[in-house]
Amino acid sequence: MPSTLSHPAPSARWLWLATAGMAAACFITLTLRPAHAQDREAPPRQKTESPYFFVKSDEPALDQLPLKATQVDVRISGVIADVTVTQHYRNEGQRAIEAKYVFPGSTKAAVYGMNVRLADRLITADIREKQQARIEYDSAKKEGKTAALLEQHLPNVFQMNVANILPGDDVKVELRYTELLVPQSGNYQFVFPTVVGPRYNSPQSEQAQAKWVAKPYLPAGQPSATAFDIKVQLATPIGLKEVRSDSHAVRVQLAGDGEAGSQRASVSLQPGAGPANNRDFILDYRLAGDRIESGILLYPGNPGSGENFFLAMVEPPKQIAAQTINPREYIFVVDISGSMHGFPLETSKALLRELIGSLRPSDSFNVLLFAGSNRFLSPKSVPASRANIEQAISTIVQMGGGGSTELIPALKRVYAEPKAADVSRTIVVVTDGYVTVEREAFELVRRNLSQANLFSFGIGSSVNRHLMEGLARAGMGEPFVITKAEQAPAEAARFRKMIESPVLTSVKARFEGLDVYDVEPAQLPDVLGERPVLVFGKWRGQPGGQLIIEGQTASGPWRQLLPVGSGSQDAAALRYLWARHRIAGLSDQEALEGGDAQRQRITELGLQYNLLTQYTSFLAVDKVVRNTQPGETPSVNQPSPMPEGVSNLALGAEVPGTPEPAVWGGMAMMLSVLGMLARRQRRHNPARLTA
Repeated sequence: MPSTLSHPAPSARWLWLATAGMAAACFITLTLRPAHAQDREAPPRQKTESPYFFVKSDEPALDQLPLKATQVDVRISGVIADVTVTQHYRNEGQRAIEAKYVFPGSTKAAVYGMNVRLADRLITADIREKQQARIEYDSAKKEGKTAALLEQHLPNVFQMNVANILPGDDVKVELRYTELLVPQSGNYQFVFPTVVGPRYNSPQSEQAQAKWVAKPYLPAGQPSATAFDIKVQLATPIGLKEVRSDSHAVRVQLAGDGEAGSQRASVSLQPGAGPANNRDFILDYRLAGDRIESGILLYPGNPGSGENFFLAMVEPPKQIAAQTINPREYIFVVDISGSMHGFPLETSKALLRELIGSLRPSDSFNVLLFAGSNRFLSPKSVPASRANIEQAISTIVQMGGGGSTELIPALKRVYAEPKAADVSRTIVVVTDGYVTVEREAFELVRRNLSQANLFSFGIGSSVNRHLMEGLARAGMGEPFVITKAEQAPAEAARFRKMIESPVLTSVKARFEGLDVYDVEPAQLPDVLGERPVLVFGKWRGQPGGQLIIEGQTASGPWRQLLPVGSGSQDAAALRYLWARHRIAGLSDQEALEGGDAQRQRITELGLQYNLLTQYTSFLAVDKVVRNTQPGETPSVNQPSPMPEGVSNLALGAEVPGTPEPAVWGGMAMMLSVLGMLARRQRRHNPARLTA
């Protein structure tokens, strides 16, 4: 007898085909189009608002690479670094040009001076209110005068504009800044950033229309034609135990008495070591015996100013293990956007293996992956059992990088998660920081400080330190920067040690016998990770008396006395450092309040102390009219190299075959629907074999 196989009814077959077609269409849409959390709220992004690849034209009359060299001279004396940066512009074309160059700066830099050298003439720049400086610069440009304008877009992002550079001109612009080097666990570190990483410009950002974000980049792996050199002169009161750079190949020459007394070191780049301006230059050094330079530094100001400044740096007690450590909940917020593709994401995976793998069984954890959208690995935090840890690490290892970088929605989702009242929560953000929502992120973190503290891990060769440091400061945590995968175990161990017990809490400072005022910070924070206690301020009268620092350690009360000595004229940088610290505090307050409520106070400080701020700029104008046809002068945007380890995907392309987290959800939903229909069809239309 012939065999027959029954078939589903036509209506069921059509339902199956329609559902499968709809699911496939959703899958294709999700895969080909990156998921953006703000797509419904914001208009389409304009290409001009984002970084782009530099393409050199064939027009020989126009020099599109006018920045020929950058020279950095660093002098470190004690705990203060004084830095001179010389940018050398030369017009090798046949037309006058205006050069525009966006470049990074130290987040702690107090930029206090600028000069322009044009042939045999020296033009000293003046500090101006930002809008007034821009008006005067544009006027000088239209008049045909050579002029230079230095503006601050963010505390670590500056822009140089040099107008009317004539063919054959050599223009040297010198910037001067100072910064304080604060040791941690006996290690001093000087960082000179060389390149601003490409920023994802979120529609939520106050920088959403900022023109500096739309800057050109060379493709990954293409070296910059701009020469770069850095030299460091280091002088310490006691012997140097170690001088090294993990970022660059350097030559170190030592001189002095070594262990017996003061010592000097000269540090320079090794010749022929390859490109040096595509990553942060990082110099670490330690003093003999791992000592730090505790003490009070006084600067008697000029008689006309009436202001004297001091800086106190007090070494905290050594960290000891806490006897009882309460259970904690850790939420790891991990960036898997396009700029993280490759080296940064692989380094993040190595870091997360260490961080998650070292959790105690009494802890709980969860992981939020974010790019244009975000998703948790688990619906809620899970115990840090070996099985849960292995499953989380396995999932993270499989992830690739792609898409945009929506940090704010990710943080909002974390803070929206319910938290048990008896459990302390710690948020750990892992990213390269290539976003423009710094201010919005700081405000969000500080507003939710009662729910969790926050630690930040910056991954990459040129991370956005302003974001990483600001997040940690707002979240009462600590920033970490990892430039190489092999640093992950040590940094994870440092984080673990730090989170278990603060070194010093309830810290208070008071002076006896010295009349002080305008003290910064107004309230001393808890001390983590063996960082010293820092106190800035001003003083009146004759120097004398003592500083008393008190606090609580894991073993009980702690107290230290420091005598006040005589002043030093070599500490002139203290006036800039004090003002810079006050401005940073006002900027943090402004970020929390929203708007520009502190504009006037910050502007006044910038003008009074000759400092570059978000509301003040440096302007230098030559009095000679040199360009007789200024209206025909094009503007040239100097391209930057792509930061080392960052792929071309940082400029907006998607990773082939690597969907964002929302796409994984769409794929799972599609497979779930198809599986459900298949099971339903088998139940209602079983295959029957008849004979």
